Amino acid sequence: MMVQPAAPMTHSAAAGRVRSSAIRDLLAVAGRDDVISLAGGMPAPEAFPTRELADAIAGLLAHDPGGALQYSATEGYGPLRERIAADHSPGPDHVLVTSGSQQALELVVRTLVDPGADVVLADPGYVGAIQVLRLVGAHLVGVASDDDGLLVDDLGRRLARGLRPALVYLVPNFDNPTGASLSAERARALAHLADHYGFVIVVDDPYRHLRWAGEAPPPLESLTGRVVTLGSFSKVFCPGLRVGYAVAPPPTIRAMALVKQAADLHTASLNQRATYQLISEPGFLESHLVRLRSLYQAKAAALVAALHVRLGDRLAFREPEGGMFIWGRLTSAGAGAEALLGPAIAAGVAFVPGAAFGVGSGLTRHLRLSFATATADRLDVAAERLGRALSASEASFAAS
Repeated sequence: MMVQPAAPMTHSAAAGRVRSSAIRDLLAVAGRDDVISLAGGMPAPEAFPTRELADAIAGLLAHDPGGALQYSATEGYGPLRERIAADHSPGPDHVLVTSGSQQALELVVRTLVDPGADVVLADPGYVGAIQVLRLVGAHLVGVASDDDGLLVDDLGRRLARGLRPALVYLVPNFDNPTGASLSAERARALAHLADHYGFVIVVDDPYRHLRWAGEAPPPLESLTGRVVTLGSFSKVFCPGLRVGYAVAPPPTIRAMALVKQAADLHTASLNQRATYQLISEPGFLESHLVRLRSLYQAKAAALVAALHVRLGDRLAFREPEGGMFIWGRLTSAGAGAEALLGPAIAAGVAFVPGAAFGVGSGLTRHLRLSFATATADRLDVAAERLGRALSASEASFAAS
């Protein structure tokens, strides 16, 4: 009997709303041995606490394999929730442990945002947030930012004209991609707007421990009760653990836990307990963060110096005070960042064009550079290759 070929599978409308991340697409190219990647926002492998993590896992498997390898509560491992709560909230019932902060973001969006609802975020904005919001069918409202973060006055004017977002999403410490931090004045103004207009502020804060200069904004959760804070151990320890969290009022946490049950039941038990072992070891976290900040500060200084030497005033940028990124703007004549990417990869260096982060259009002359992964010597080589590619792009543009 001849079996008729099946019709192609049809996909949901939600799947059709999500586009592939340009950053994820770049990883295949950036992973080549002949390419130095300034593209991915990946932490430095030499900073991973491999020995301490191995000891923690070995101890768990030796002394409590049943607990470490068994199913566990959706809300997360109790002692880890208590430890997170001690930094953020009145109690562990305000905490949900998630499979990375990306899942925390998806859970809060699925819990608080209906299809078609307005959601405000910085433009340019974090690609992962843009993807999640498009997946649920939200209407993205981009608000510009500058060196002091989101332009809260602009948001206030839009709210006065009738904008009613379900939530406002922002990265207050070392925004991805711009590296900006929200000023204290704007943090207070944003909290006031949330209380007045009734929207929720989603604070995504994975880089808050990576500050080596400047002043951190006051925690928004200390200024208003209308905040959900997302955190992660990916940038502190290593992303492979996939341990993140959300801090929110208990009714929101309970609702997010129900959504998480449908997604993955719970975050990996072994990873949660190993993370708890690391952060509860007396003195370890504090000394580890000192080393981490020193490492990234040195890498940032190396790339800043190399860019000044190799590109001069052809690339304008603000020197970072923390985080992992430099947000640059091409100032010389040329076709723009997207046209530069091909010659740059051919020269052996990768970056992310600014348009990948756009909520609207524009950003054609911007690019994001990450200094976190490469060594200082390689960062200098990367800047030299980028300068060479830019010179070739300028020449080609002038000849056209």
